[in-house]
Amino acid sequence: MRKIYAIGIGAGDPEHLTVQAVDRLNRVDVFFVLDKGSAKADLVQLRQEILERFVNRPGYRVVSAKDPDRDRTPADYRTAVADWHQLRTDVYERLIRDELADGETGAFLVWGDPALYDSTIALIEAVLARGNVAFEYEVVPGISSISALVARHRTTMNQIGRAVQLTTGRRLADGWPSDADDVFVLLDAHTTFDQYAGQGLWIYWGAYVGTPDEILLSGPLDDALAAKIRETRAAARERHGWIMDTYLLRRPE
Repeated sequence: MRKIYAIGIGAGDPEHLTVQAVDRLNRVDVFFVLDKGSAKADLVQLRQEILERFVNRPGYRVVSAKDPDRDRTPADYRTAVADWHQLRTDVYERLIRDELADGETGAFLVWGDPALYDSTIALIEAVLARGNVAFEYEVVPGISSISALVARHRTTMNQIGRAVQLTTGRRLADGWPSDADDVFVLLDAHTTFDQYAGQGLWIYWGAYVGTPDEILLSGPLDDALAAKIRETRAAARERHGWIMDTYLLRRPE
């Protein structure tokens, strides 16, 4: 029986790896990497650095495949994501079927934590549901982007006895979540925090957290800070060709 690991590798710092993750890395015969193009070559390089630093087992292989293109400005967001996931499922199935022999172990190295705003688990399940290739799999948790963010800002995820919500910029644009005083926002390409400036909130923002390119900004969310974050974000994206950022909006007691 083939086996697959979905291994969380943290938010960018190789030292985010857990002891469990390092143990599983050293059981792997084939590491699968989805190539997102030259603009995101840094993400592939980090994975290579992790293997060189932590894997002592000789003879492992690294197999790359092109990550399918995705429509970033769709008329129907959910349909576009579903179509993209279908294409990615095709890639996952081909990699597992063609590159992993019976009795071998493969792994996908997942940025952050596989359980938080990541499709790896769903894609693995989709491959299994097709019934064309048999394997078992295990999920290894990792340090998430939100864990790394609050640690770097030296704050907590929640205030005592108060609710926390994780959401997207798309949903935050529809209004502040009910019954939540701390809101983590991921996948926000449109700086939705702008519309909450001047409402007594505090923001903890970070980009490339855990990497040498890390940028952190925080403070009361007024128009000046919102503009600074927006300008900093745009400049960083222009400089690197991509950006990975998240933020916490807090309603102080």
